[in-house]
Amino acid sequence: MYGYGRFLRINVTNKTYKIEEIPADWLLMYGGGRGFGIKILYDELPDNCDALGEENKVILCTGVLAGTPIQAVHRWICITKSPLTNGYCRSVGGGTFAAYMRFAGYDCLIIEGKSDKPVYLHITSDGCTFHDASEIWGKNTDVAQDYVVEKLGGKNISTVAIGPAAENGVLYAGVFCGRRSASRCGGGTVLGSKKVKVIAIEAKRSLNLYDPDKVKLLAKEQLEIMRGNRDFQLHREFGTTDGMLSRNTMGVFPTKNFRYGYMHGWEAMSGAEYKKLRIGEAGCYSCSARCGKIHKVTEGPYAGALSEGPEYESYWAMSGTIDSNNIAATILADQLCDDYGLDSISTGVTIGFAYELYEKGIITKEDTDGLELEYGNHQAMIQLIHKIARREGFGDILALGTKRMAEKYGQGTDHYAMHVKGLELAGYEPRALKATGYAYSTSNIGGAHGAGALAFQEWGMPVPRAVDRFDDFGKADIVIFNQNNSCSNEIGVICSFALPWGWNVALYGPMLTAVTGLEEFSDRKFLWQLGERIFNLERAFLNRQGISRKDDTLPKRVQTEPLHTCGMPGEGQMIRHHREFLDEYYKLRGWDENGVPTKEKLEELKLGYVVKDLERARSKNLI
Repeated sequence: MYGYGRFLRINVTNKTYKIEEIPADWLLMYGGGRGFGIKILYDELPDNCDALGEENKVILCTGVLAGTPIQAVHRWICITKSPLTNGYCRSVGGGTFAAYMRFAGYDCLIIEGKSDKPVYLHITSDGCTFHDASEIWGKNTDVAQDYVVEKLGGKNISTVAIGPAAENGVLYAGVFCGRRSASRCGGGTVLGSKKVKVIAIEAKRSLNLYDPDKVKLLAKEQLEIMRGNRDFQLHREFGTTDGMLSRNTMGVFPTKNFRYGYMHGWEAMSGAEYKKLRIGEAGCYSCSARCGKIHKVTEGPYAGALSEGPEYESYWAMSGTIDSNNIAATILADQLCDDYGLDSISTGVTIGFAYELYEKGIITKEDTDGLELEYGNHQAMIQLIHKIARREGFGDILALGTKRMAEKYGQGTDHYAMHVKGLELAGYEPRALKATGYAYSTSNIGGAHGAGALAFQEWGMPVPRAVDRFDDFGKADIVIFNQNNSCSNEIGVICSFALPWGWNVALYGPMLTAVTGLEEFSDRKFLWQLGERIFNLERAFLNRQGISRKDDTLPKRVQTEPLHTCGMPGEGQMIRHHREFLDEYYKLRGWDENGVPTKEKLEELKLGYVVKDLERARSKNLI
């Protein structure tokens, strides 16, 4: 079986492990990566289980192409039941961990049970050993990883870790490889509930490729294409730090808790301004993009702040949400989120929600521990990040996310709690990017820009066709295309930044075939159906957790309040026809009117065994 390894099942309750062979029929049914992860999660979790209970599992998956000379495919995925949304967690991370999983011979690490004390795991090709992590419990993510690497000898090791936020039960804590993370949906929080602090893989480079020479030729061809691609060149130069220009001039930069699509003074945070503070760069395994731009603040109250970033989503979340253009504050905020192990998007959006509650008088200084949450006050934002991670004072409420905050404060605050299915929205205004907005609402993980939600067709991408971003209708097929394509891409796992670099459509399938020897992967229709199968299995998992049409919605603000763009395009836009979109989307998906895959669709996708599970969920009134 070329290109694949095995599963490593780790029980942290009784400190045992088991190496398992991958069922042969899974290869062409689920592909690998994200497909393997949801198959394990779906099959092994009971209906509507407690995300922080012993029954939940954390599955770390690598892709089929990881560890090879191919670029932009060395990503790993954290899959679990989300404590933030009570639904599905699929969160993608970078760094070196995916390659080292492949070198050790594992496609998935399945972590189950609950430890009675903090542990770190040392994984080799022979299995797993368990070690006391009490000394690093409470330490920042980088300190914990450095400690374990030193303990293990410092060579041929890659690590992932959680920070204090996960230990303290912040519902949106992530899992970090160095400073790169799988942050969304609270996967780190689940690991924290299991008292797993660090996972270290020790392995030397070892791959089992079907056609190593073909892999090298395809990698060479890929590199030649990338070097001549303008999008790659820009990404190599700026990473995502130049996002302020396009997002603001398009009117899609969410500001003041998604009331505006433009932030005055954004020029102070342009790519050129970030470049002035750049002191280095970093990247994932074997990727020449080196898109992690390292910045250091050298003067002012935040002097000394240092971050491998912030990426666009992070600096948006620490600026637009509170209407502050202080570039130094975004660097410090990003550093703190990485140190504490926080999802910077949910952190920033939750803080932005608190600022609007303060503006409206729903909360006061008595609620906020004396902090004045006035727009532009970046000092208060920094203090709130500390409080969230430590769950101190007002931070204990913010640690629950916007959905639960709105439930606590009532008074119509759910109208402008900016989340989908409990996951805070990303930094793209849905009223001016309607296909993206529709994709937010139907995403299997909630309000994320990943997992196929960001519709590049609204930015001019012609595959399958470019669309007018303001059109209300005719976008259901675009949303489905992107969602299914994301699933098939995450067999690899392809970095989402690499999609515009010009190589993946022609080379991705042949790359999979060269690694595995499975000719079916070179058939685009086969990959498409594989992606559709993965997406539908994820949806069935959501249905079993009680999630259906009622949850496929958007915040009331974007459906009832016109967008203001301060002279940029999109003024007055709203999501006016979401119900009609859902009707068309469900019909094209082959789902019933409640958003549940039909028996006919499941059998078409060779998922007939799922039918009885959904019937059981109906009998329990979950759907």
